[in-house]
Amino acid sequence: MKIAFATQDKERVDAHFGWAKYIAIYEINAEGYRYLETHDFGGELAEDGNEDKLAPKLDVIKDCAIVYVAAIGGSAAARVVATKIHPVKVPGPEPILDILDKLQEVLKGTPPPWLRKALAKGEERTYDFEEEA
Repeated sequence: MKIAFATQDKERVDAHFGWAKYIAIYEINAEGYRYLETHDFGGELAEDGNEDKLAPKLDVIKDCAIVYVAAIGGSAAARVVATKIHPVKVPGPEPILDILDKLQEVLKGTPPPWLRKALAKGEERTYDFEEEA
């Protein structure tokens, strides 16, 4: 599963989604995680109601199941959720590697329902209906 992190310093989740300078992407499973890439969003990122700045960010996280942010606006959150990505807000700046370590431990056990749903992103759903007698 791919995870995205909104960051200003490439080390911590410390950025509002809309004006994050970088989006770092990792792949994770119960056995470990690996860094994939970082996308740089230079230019004018200030909070200004410009929704067009969200499109490039939504495009780079489209294959991710979860995006960790320091904050996210209502319309951005709605757009993220509409693409079946689960936004997670951290209470304060938190190192990306610490989040990955904690998430990996959760994946080794019984993940909560929201995480099981995120894990299923991109997988074909199968239904097992029993025939009625």
